[in-house]
Amino acid sequence: MSVYRFEVTGMTCGGCAGRAERALAGVPGVAEASVNLANRMATVETDKPATDLRDALKTAGYPAAETRIRLNIDGMSCASCVGRVERALAALPGVIDARVNLTTQTAEVLILSGSIDPVTLAGAVTKAGYPAQVLDGDTAPDPAERQAEEAAALKRQTLIAGALTLPVFLGVMGGHLIPALHHWINGTLGQSGWWMVQFVLTTLVLIGPGRRFYRIGLPLLAKGTPDMNSLVALGTLAAWGYSTVALFAPSLLPETARAVYFEAAAVIVTLILLGRWLEARAKGRTGAAIRHLLNLRPDLARVERDGKTVEIPFAELQKGDVLQIRPGERIATDGVVLSGRSYVEESMVTGEPAPVDKSEGAQVIGGTVNGAGALRVQAEAVGADTVLSRIVAMVEQAQGAKLPIQALADKVVLWFVPAVLVIAALTVLVWLTFGPGLTHALVAGVSVLIIACPCAMGLATPVSIMVGTGRAAELGVLFRKGEALQRLDSARVMAFDKTGTLTEGRPALVHAVAAKGFDADTILRLAASAEQSSEHPIARALLEAAQDAPAPDEVTAIPGHGLRAHVEGQDLLVGTARLMAREGVDVTPLSDAMYDMETAAQTPVLVAVNGRIAAAFAVADRIKPGARDAIAALKREGVQVAMISGDARAVAQAIARDLGIDHVEAEVLPEGKVEAVRALREKFGPVAFAGDGINDAPALAEAEVGLAIGTGTDVAIESADVVLSSGAVAGAVNALHVSRAVMSNIRQNLVWAFGYNVALIPVAAGVLYPFTGLLLSPMLAAGAMALSSVFVLTNALRLRRLQSALAEAPVSSMPHPQEAHA
Repeated sequence: MSVYRFEVTGMTCGGCAGRAERALAGVPGVAEASVNLANRMATVETDKPATDLRDALKTAGYPAAETRIRLNIDGMSCASCVGRVERALAALPGVIDARVNLTTQTAEVLILSGSIDPVTLAGAVTKAGYPAQVLDGDTAPDPAERQAEEAAALKRQTLIAGALTLPVFLGVMGGHLIPALHHWINGTLGQSGWWMVQFVLTTLVLIGPGRRFYRIGLPLLAKGTPDMNSLVALGTLAAWGYSTVALFAPSLLPETARAVYFEAAAVIVTLILLGRWLEARAKGRTGAAIRHLLNLRPDLARVERDGKTVEIPFAELQKGDVLQIRPGERIATDGVVLSGRSYVEESMVTGEPAPVDKSEGAQVIGGTVNGAGALRVQAEAVGADTVLSRIVAMVEQAQGAKLPIQALADKVVLWFVPAVLVIAALTVLVWLTFGPGLTHALVAGVSVLIIACPCAMGLATPVSIMVGTGRAAELGVLFRKGEALQRLDSARVMAFDKTGTLTEGRPALVHAVAAKGFDADTILRLAASAEQSSEHPIARALLEAAQDAPAPDEVTAIPGHGLRAHVEGQDLLVGTARLMAREGVDVTPLSDAMYDMETAAQTPVLVAVNGRIAAAFAVADRIKPGARDAIAALKREGVQVAMISGDARAVAQAIARDLGIDHVEAEVLPEGKVEAVRALREKFGPVAFAGDGINDAPALAEAEVGLAIGTGTDVAIESADVVLSSGAVAGAVNALHVSRAVMSNIRQNLVWAFGYNVALIPVAAGVLYPFTGLLLSPMLAAGAMALSSVFVLTNALRLRRLQSALAEAPVSSMPHPQEAHA
């Protein structure tokens, strides 16, 4: 049995501790459990996994504290390595979950807080054959630097191996192709001398650049847990050992079998090193999106300190610091504008194409670019609390995810290397029994060992996730949970909240009709003047649409109806049809326009001048730019589109008609949105739901995939799987587009990786020999193996060129009233 000691949260009294203790003791398999209220620690003796204890405490209402630990791991080369490391971590008491990423060479381990020392985790991985160290904010190496160092080391080793291998390869292969060269070598060095040269150069290749395969592969083979390095080590040592016996003890072999394959061992090592070098270079490009986001942050910030302006490193910024942002500079951190006015380019963070007007009181985001004006900004968030840092954290978490589709690859890889060893052994036995002799048996066996490639299977999913989620972030789509990539691909219906998601969430002037003899611009200007002192949202909409509204001479409010005003010598009535009827104003000239507005769920604001009806202004929650195109694009993708809203049915249906949405659920409370999601699931299948408000959080959590509008509330964002940082509806289309592209890419990679091995292992074993009389050369096998991984990586890197599913949405603009004159 194992003894767990970990932290418990939520306890406030002895009764809490007793209930938590009873919950733990009630778990089947727990021999003893005690909970200490003073230090909030539980001690449990059990043979059950940590997840059982966590679930019991969660059910009791006293969740166990959890901690995430990241490890840096060296030496992993294929999916079997990943599986071995994950099993080593999962076997430790206190570990809830362990996920290893082959692409980034890291592991993320979720543990019960206080149950296990991080150094112990690293030690367990190191003991499994893969040197590991704990990562934290201070010691974590820059991924780009690490990948660059790995690529540089592999390049150096490849070039050394290539220089040593080239004379052997040219001498052997050139001798086969050019008889004169063969005779010249035998005439100068003799067969024994030439074999000795091959022995020396090949041995240098194996003990030098090729040492990495033996250092990792042989110990794992001895432990009975072979990996890809073990296959390479066995294959090359078999070729080298056989050749060494033929050179130094030929009497041990039949005369017809006295041949050397030094060139095969040397070329195999060189080609596999070349493949891993190309892999390392490609892996370096998979993290380009993260590096791009990090590079948005300036290294220095100009702040006001003690009455002076000084430049300080970004890391020294403190909350409350006042920053001076000059024209064209990047804003160092999140804050609020104290003074100045400028347009800020936020597309690199939000994906919104148009620069945003910023003046006193406006929020700015670190990493965005200031326009032509100067700004003074007070820092409100620094370090890990900034929007940019949170985006990077979300992308990194998504990139380290393991999708359900990867489970198939993991199951195959678990048995892959041992199966290859068995196939290689059977190949040798069959050839020795039925074939021409030992030489053919050796060639076939070595080819089977070398051509088998679990690397491609291990890389198939994580590299696509890394590249795809990184590119999605650049398009304004942040996958908080990598699993959402696969779930979104299977979504059959996309449901939207209305207010703040499909619409802008605030009333705006959308239409204006002037009666004969009146000018809409002039009437709007007068009406806005009358509404200057009002805080009503409709009044604000008229004020925003008008320009240079004069100060009114007199304003009298008429509760429930509108107001009366005197502006620039004109007597105005502004309000509802009831106000006009009460004041005896004939609205017949605009009755058709009023009917059209009400049918479209718009609020008509009537204005009378000197007792005559002058204009009708339609105010409504305006549809977001690009929303219609986004809905149409979703329909073209074969996705059902629905709208779920708490608004009145007439308003919701009018918006739905305008957008082309067929399925509408209106007048629903927050819990009703959950029921609406369930109903859509029963009717169509998996549901994706996009919303922005606190009232959307339950539906976001209920849906298979929740998409939060990034301009919405933190509660909605925390409940969602995907964040659409731009706030545009097009983000939902881009999220679906990225999901389908990534999943398609993963399937292509898996088909290639599995198909490659299924097709070529039998070829390497010699199944075609009876028909062609040819065996696959171990050198060709090594080349094919190296290229298989490079193919997977190159295919995944195509996702870097993924474009937005829609053209950029037009900049939001108010319709000009003159366009709607009667």
